[in-house]
Amino acid sequence: MPGTEGLEAIEKAFGNEILRDGVLDRAKLGAIVFADEKKRLLLNSIVHPLVFAEQDRWVRSIESSDPDGIAIIDAALLIESGGYRRFDKLIVVWCESAIQLARLMARDGLSKAEAEKRISAQMPQEEKRRYADLDIDTSNGYEETRQKTIEVFGLLRVFDDSGRNMR
Repeated sequence: MPGTEGLEAIEKAFGNEILRDGVLDRAKLGAIVFADEKKRLLLNSIVHPLVFAEQDRWVRSIESSDPDGIAIIDAALLIESGGYRRFDKLIVVWCESAIQLARLMARDGLSKAEAEKRISAQMPQEEKRRYADLDIDTSNGYEETRQKTIEVFGLLRVFDDSGRNMR
C-alpha cells in the first residue's frame, strides 16, 4: 500500500517504474521478477520479513482474544520461505496441475507460457503436500472444497497443544 515500509523498499530496489499513480503495479513487477530469478529472490527478501511480522502480530491478537481459537494464514510461499515452521499445523491447499494452470491464466490474464513460468518458480504442489499435516484438494469445485474445509476445521478443533490429534 502507498506509504508503507514494504512499498518504499520495493520502489527503492526496483525503481519507480513499478508504480502506477503511486500504487504498486503488480503486473509490471510480476513481469520483472518472473523473468529474473535474482530479482524474484530480492523481492522475496524484502517482502517475507514484513509479511512474517504482520502475520505474527495478527496471530498474537487472535490468541489474546481467544487462546483456544484457530488462526489461518493464507500464503503461497509459506514452505519456500521457511515461514511454515512458525505454525502448529500446515494445511496445503492444492489442485490438479492442469487446473492450476488454467486458473492462473484466467485469474491473471496470462499466456500459457507466462503462467507455466510462474508455476515453475514455486515448489511443485506434490512436494508441498509432503510438508502438509492436512490438505485440501480444490480440483473438483466449490462444494467439494467447502466440505473438505469443514472436515479439516473439525480436525483442527481436536488437536491438543502438543499438536497431537486427540481422537
